[in-house]
Amino acid sequence: MYMIFEKALAQMLEQPYLLIVLTSLSIGLTAGFVMHRSDFCVTACFRDVFLFRDFFLMRQMLLLVVVSMVLFEVGRLTGAITIYPFPLLGPPSLGNAIGGFIFGIGMVLAGGCVCGSLFKFGAGSTSSLLAVVGMLIGSAVYAEIHPQWSAFAKSAVLIKGAITLPQWLGLPPSALLLPLAASGGFWLYREFRAGRMLRPAFAVGHLAPWRAALILALLGFTSYVLIGMPMGITTAYSKLGAVIEAVFAPEHVKSLAYFSLRPLNYTPPFSALSITGGPGSQLDAIAAIQYALLIGIVAGALFSSVRLGEWRLQWRLPHRQFISALTGGLLLGLAARMAPSCNIWHLWGGVPILAMQSLLFLAGLLPGTWIGALLLSRFVIR
Repeated sequence: MYMIFEKALAQMLEQPYLLIVLTSLSIGLTAGFVMHRSDFCVTACFRDVFLFRDFFLMRQMLLLVVVSMVLFEVGRLTGAITIYPFPLLGPPSLGNAIGGFIFGIGMVLAGGCVCGSLFKFGAGSTSSLLAVVGMLIGSAVYAEIHPQWSAFAKSAVLIKGAITLPQWLGLPPSALLLPLAASGGFWLYREFRAGRMLRPAFAVGHLAPWRAALILALLGFTSYVLIGMPMGITTAYSKLGAVIEAVFAPEHVKSLAYFSLRPLNYTPPFSALSITGGPGSQLDAIAAIQYALLIGIVAGALFSSVRLGEWRLQWRLPHRQFISALTGGLLLGLAARMAPSCNIWHLWGGVPILAMQSLLFLAGLLPGTWIGALLLSRFVIR
């Protein structure tokens, strides 16, 4: 029996795409289930601070970041993480902050981020479906302006030759990450002792947000160890946008430089074969990673809601809420390409290793969320 298992494992490792698809699908299923049971949404973590002056969910987000920081650094020190920093991260640019700002507005208007909209859609939200449609449109719109935006982002690079803050300062990662993690851990411990990390919940099947934060941090670590990078999903929207647009205007899609890019080129862990991928419609490494994750998140939330007997199509909403979701989704799709990438990639992956792109994205996300909350309260929920 052991020999059969060993042979099957060896065959899987010889086919990196199979391991990637299985890993991403498993992570997506778990993430969708957990986020639905806890209603853990990055949008709410930031939106509630500005809309209600409520920091409860933001504390859970900080817990996720601190735990990820520890896991990533321990993984690097022990050799469990072999690719550092992970692929697709680049030098910091003002474009990261501008993209984060637009992303913040979009995620509040959409009612969920690129990942939150997926699990809500899986639970039957039609407004989240519209947000996903908006993201596909926004991703396709970005392809039209990519040459101009790419030229601006490259001209606005702030620091060349460094990706993370420790690299820029010439320090080993542990010199900054471990003190930050220790300080954050001590503060979170005090918040737990004071009862500010917990709230009573009486819904059947409810998962405490702090538990969800720990599970999501473990999922991000698993992705980094087995795939070579943390969770990310927004390039899949570009790929799907290209597929749909090609049905109506195939020659125009072929003429767009953005869809011919293949920025992903690396050798994943547990493989000797390099893999490539890009935002075009082709089936490649990004499709293997992100399509499986996308499907898993929707399916995990669907399974959770059906198990609880809660699944229903939620369509009786004010028209302005549907318009807000579609508009917010469009901004999300556009901003995720401008940043580049989304809040999941930057907050759960880049910030824990102090990637300067991600820190700039966060710097733009905060005022963007504030503006989004103002627009939401004035024109949508009133």
